[in-house]
Amino acid sequence: MERRDFLRNSALASSLFFVPNFVRAFEDFEAKSIGYKRLVIIQLTGGNDGLNTIIPYNNDLYYNARPTLGIKNDVIKLNDELALHPSLKPLQHLYDSGELSIINNVGYPNPVRSHFRSMDIWQSGSSSDEYLQSGWLGRFLDKHGKHPYNAIELDETLSLALKGETFNGIATNDYRTLYKTARDPYFQNVLNHYNDQHLSEHNLGYLYKNMIDAKSSANYIYETTKVKLSQEDYPQNKFGKQLKSTAQFINSGLDTKVFYNALDGFDTHANQQNTQKRLLSIYAEALFSFVKDLKRNGTFEDTLILTFSEFGRRVKQNAANGTDHGSANNVFVVGKNLKTAGVYNQLSSLSDLDDNGDLKFTVDFRQVYATILENWLGTSTKGIISVPQRKLKFI
Repeated sequence: MERRDFLRNSALASSLFFVPNFVRAFEDFEAKSIGYKRLVIIQLTGGNDGLNTIIPYNNDLYYNARPTLGIKNDVIKLNDELALHPSLKPLQHLYDSGELSIINNVGYPNPVRSHFRSMDIWQSGSSSDEYLQSGWLGRFLDKHGKHPYNAIELDETLSLALKGETFNGIATNDYRTLYKTARDPYFQNVLNHYNDQHLSEHNLGYLYKNMIDAKSSANYIYETTKVKLSQEDYPQNKFGKQLKSTAQFINSGLDTKVFYNALDGFDTHANQQNTQKRLLSIYAEALFSFVKDLKRNGTFEDTLILTFSEFGRRVKQNAANGTDHGSANNVFVVGKNLKTAGVYNQLSSLSDLDDNGDLKFTVDFRQVYATILENWLGTSTKGIISVPQRKLKFI
């Protein structure tokens, strides 16, 4: 095989290259419920407006700052001060049943308002002046790589969060496509040339190794998952498909610790009202179906769901009926037997904003991560993240 042909066609397996070395252990794994803790991440990409997600419906300062964007009608009251956005109606049952914890004012010191940089900070677990090349969940994989742990992102590309120093997660938006790709005649033809000397001379051994591991992993995921397809009705959209696939992985007993999902489009500089309404509805409806699916199959108790966005929005609306990049935001945690269900902490003061007109953060996002790592995933934060303050008590 010509090297130029190999390189030209290698994009065929691009979604398969993010595979750790330990995936071959999966081939001997029996498909069954394994009863250990799983973490599901949902990333609201673009900077969701937290102030119109958890609404201070009794605060005049809120409506003064947002004369047209402030939401008054049909809010879902949580207490005397805060309410859910009307599109989050499906989450009211989770709140009422003690399966939702809302953490307000989550951020970090010296916040960055660039989408890319702030997302890197959240995904790597760094401080604002620290640049890391690995993610906090990738370093979790590094630390426990001797066990058959794994992480799957329901997308075509792998986020920084799941990239470690020695192990990476898998990125695939469809496990069936992953399986078909691994069985493609060209893919197999490439593997047949693994020992070709002229390829080894061009340092392609690492690429081959990942492709071999990818084939092993694709076979395992497909064969394990196809025996437990979801019977739950999900919204017919991309995000609903992501969560449906995640539920099938979990309910099939797939040996995976972390699942990563994302919903894009939250950068609402203009005409925010309808855009956020639509996106929050997509999020809430799919999440409700996902939780129902897990409960139906007895896997909800061992699953924790974390929802975050890279930053919030400015308190004052802009001239385009939107909001600009802000800092502190709310985080949702969904799970069974939460230690602190409901509203975890008060919303930051609307009369004491920072110099940019943003809410002041009171909870460092790494406190959230540290709590999940230690209290849920059962590992020390050492070597994974630096925790600037105490852990929280939501799980």
